[in-house]
Amino acid sequence: MKYAENTLKQAVILAGGKGTRLRPITDSIPKPMIKFHNKPFLEYLILQLKEQGLKKILILLGYLPHVIQNYFEDGSALDVEIDYSVTDAENDTGMRLYLAKEKIEPFFIMLYCDNYLPVNFSKMWHAYLNSNTIGQLTVYNNKDNYTKNNLSINNQNIIKIYDKSRTQNILSGVDIGYAIFSKEVFNYLPNKNVNFEAEVYPALTKINKLSSYRTDHRYYSVSNHERLHLTKQFLLNKKNIFLDRDGVLNVKQPKAEYVTNWSKFKWIDGAKEALSILNELNYQIFIITNQAGIARGIMTNNDLDNIHNNMKKDFSLLGIEIVAIYHCPHGWHDGCDCRKPKPGMLYQAQREFHFDLTKSVLIGDDDRDIQAGESAGCKTYLVDAKHSLLNIVKEKIITI
Repeated sequence: MKYAENTLKQAVILAGGKGTRLRPITDSIPKPMIKFHNKPFLEYLILQLKEQGLKKILILLGYLPHVIQNYFEDGSALDVEIDYSVTDAENDTGMRLYLAKEKIEPFFIMLYCDNYLPVNFSKMWHAYLNSNTIGQLTVYNNKDNYTKNNLSINNQNIIKIYDKSRTQNILSGVDIGYAIFSKEVFNYLPNKNVNFEAEVYPALTKINKLSSYRTDHRYYSVSNHERLHLTKQFLLNKKNIFLDRDGVLNVKQPKAEYVTNWSKFKWIDGAKEALSILNELNYQIFIITNQAGIARGIMTNNDLDNIHNNMKKDFSLLGIEIVAIYHCPHGWHDGCDCRKPKPGMLYQAQREFHFDLTKSVLIGDDDRDIQAGESAGCKTYLVDAKHSLLNIVKEKIITI
């Protein structure tokens, strides 16, 4: 399946539901109009689409449509083009899409109005092109049991089971929207008031035409009251930076040797100054470090804790706040998710502190660091003989 790079031009947002789980807030406004930091949730979605080049947006409305229409109008205030399809508030997602069929382009990305996920649309589109499927769902791997799973995926990223009831015990992963479809999907959608996902997705799984684009980055939503405080924290959009330790902050030991105690820890010239600058720039600073010496029995977790506690004392004397230090104690062949170049430590920090990895920075001194950062969507910089941490902070980070 080959299409022109610019084929994906339109986003379709399902925004017609009554949001009953969010009453009494939704007695007067649709749920995507709940405000965070003086901006409705739906505006964050529209700005995300715009930032990634999708400026043609069709919003499918039902419940209190005038609230959304009066706020966004034709989209020109946000430099996008917004069209609407308004149908009965009792319509389910399938009927909303069916009635909007004539407004929908040959390929489109479909979003739920209550989920926000940091994702690279270009990578998602290329995955779809290579899938030879009719539809591709973006799937949260849900390793932290953030919600109930609703699908099962094979090793080729083809979705084999879609269970809207979420009752089967063989499920792994959850559909969060950001789905790409060809208009061929309407061949599987009857002219009835049905739920689009419950009707179409099982039909596509039967013919192996529903694929997945998988992510470990937590999504944020306005689906229920419990999620609102996490979404508010996430949308603060704080600045975050990840630093490798050995070779970035302290002098790296020779190959196969480790900093096993505080007496071996030597700050690299300029590292403390760089941290002070980052602190002044209001970055949340995280340290992520592979420490295979633990797996090899050369040092213990207690040894590492002692080193890091002494590091924190030095930070404290300079007024520097380190939000958290993450380490991987495993060896190369342990099969963990946290050892760089895998991005597990970055995702762990993201889930614990609720920020956008795609707007975060990682600085490391090894290709494995850079690979981990790129896998998580971070902006990355490599420390080498010509570029120290201080150089990078002064020349690159200050200008961001």
